[in-house]
Amino acid sequence: MKKAFVLDTNVLLHDPSAMLRFKDNDVILPITIIEELDRFKKKAEMTGRNARQVSRTLDQLRSQGHLTEGIPLEEGGTLLVALCDRETLQKLPPELEGDRADNSILAVALKYQHNCQCPVVLVSKDTNLRIKADSLGLNTQDYEIDKVDVKELYTGITEIQVSQATIEQFFQDNRVILEGNFYPNQALTLVNETNPSHTALAMVEGDHNQVVPLVKLPPSGVSRIHPRNREQRFALNLLLRDSIALVTLVGKAGTGKTLLAIAAGLQKVANEKAYSRLLISRPVVPMGRDLGYLPGDITDKLTPWMQPLYDNFDLIFGTQDSFGKPSHWRHGYEELMEQGLLQIEPLTYIRGRTIPQQFLIVDEAQNLTPHEVKTIVTRAGEGTKVVLTGDPEQIDNPYVDAASNGLTYIVERFKGEPLAGHITLSQGERSSLAERAAALL
Repeated sequence: MKKAFVLDTNVLLHDPSAMLRFKDNDVILPITIIEELDRFKKKAEMTGRNARQVSRTLDQLRSQGHLTEGIPLEEGGTLLVALCDRETLQKLPPELEGDRADNSILAVALKYQHNCQCPVVLVSKDTNLRIKADSLGLNTQDYEIDKVDVKELYTGITEIQVSQATIEQFFQDNRVILEGNFYPNQALTLVNETNPSHTALAMVEGDHNQVVPLVKLPPSGVSRIHPRNREQRFALNLLLRDSIALVTLVGKAGTGKTLLAIAAGLQKVANEKAYSRLLISRPVVPMGRDLGYLPGDITDKLTPWMQPLYDNFDLIFGTQDSFGKPSHWRHGYEELMEQGLLQIEPLTYIRGRTIPQQFLIVDEAQNLTPHEVKTIVTRAGEGTKVVLTGDPEQIDNPYVDAASNGLTYIVERFKGEPLAGHITLSQGERSSLAERAAALL
């Protein structure tokens, strides 16, 4: 049955093309949304760009007719900008009096529910607005087009029981064909069904059922970093394979996501010369209250944001200051920067770039929206490898959550692609205290 969907501003700020995604249903935009878009359009971050894009789309549709009378959409629905009359606004409960944007949106939804013959649904990503709408008898729902069930998120790892003959063939031929449904580049633990202590680590090669051994690691480790558990071994296997252009690493704090990615990137760039540069970036999203203006040039401003990356270089190069001795720990990465092999920058300036033949690491990717992740991955030029790391349980961006962030979104969308691989790391290795804190707090 045809429905009428009343959209909240945050839906359009999250997905600027949302008003075109409701197929043959009617889409209603309260006039107050236009005012809120005007307030957001001057912001430099993604919300500002999305607000400007929505305004441009509405301006283009305006050439087809009057927005207040309804404009037909390609899928068969109609887009309408609705005015909020004082009479409906005054019918709201006393607690919701005033000209606040939320109240105007509720008034428009109530007006159309009273006058429209079809079901009316208020769509908002604001939990409190959905609660208020429900209390007023309105049908309401979240905008879930890019939602991912975090509990069912693809892990990239599975364990399979095989015969002893299969294990022996695998070690002898360095490959074996297995029957079953596997994802491309999925990590496997082959367990001997007659002797469970006899196992082999392997991966599905490409998009067929041929299973091959993991990449052999140098005796000195990957940039002097050795994997401490099976999950880290699987992660390094994906990071070191040039045929896998996109790698996603998800895990709680202390599982080694960023360290493994940087170690593999240094190995590929500085030692193997497989890529021209190691480019590392992360979103500039603060945890808690922002410090505000930071003095100095761009390097000084970025230092607090990029400090976690510097800590990983400190560990890799083994040049950490201790016991009050003079610190030279930045020398390692500064030398790579001077040679043009390493670049660390914020994601703010990535739009419009083309990044060829580079090892690109995006840390804290859980703070990105699906649209922002799309923008980043589409920057990859020929020969570039993209690595996204993050923890969906540590989100500081107020516009996304564990189920709607760009990291979990791309994991689910790319799990069936031969050029992508994913590993979920669960075992913490930072310290026993960090591991217990991640588990208990």
